[in-house]
Amino acid sequence: MKLLIAVLAAWLLAAPAWADKVNAEGGAAVRGTDVVAYFTEGKAVAGSPQFVHRWNGAEWRFASAANRDAFAADPMKYAPQYGGFCAWAVSNNYTAPIDPDAWRIINGKLYLNYSRTVQLRWLLDTSGNIAKADGNWPNLSKQ
Repeated sequence: MKLLIAVLAAWLLAAPAWADKVNAEGGAAVRGTDVVAYFTEGKAVAGSPQFVHRWNGAEWRFASAANRDAFAADPMKYAPQYGGFCAWAVSNNYTAPIDPDAWRIINGKLYLNYSRTVQLRWLLDTSGNIAKADGNWPNLSKQ
């Protein structure tokens, strides 16, 4: 039992720094958008308060029970990078809200941006911007 407690304590202490950083305006992650739909429908789809899953301190909304259940089974597969904050902002060492229609899936990961205009700047060097954002993200505080 002591070993189990020690292993759990070590795992909790090693939890990613982003674990408490989710862009959840008004309590709903990604402005209430169904994050699974980005992968399955290729577009932003509004989630419903009828299909909710709580994860990482936020309410995640979905357009269907099937999408909710898919997310609940593997949230890291569908959750946006950088807690759903603007990827461009994080690459520049700050956080900013997002427009759910400004998104891209790159290498199986969902990235969101503040606006489509900002997204165009981010897309000029996605690999460089992702590398910068990955380095900045652990030390950013949620704003």
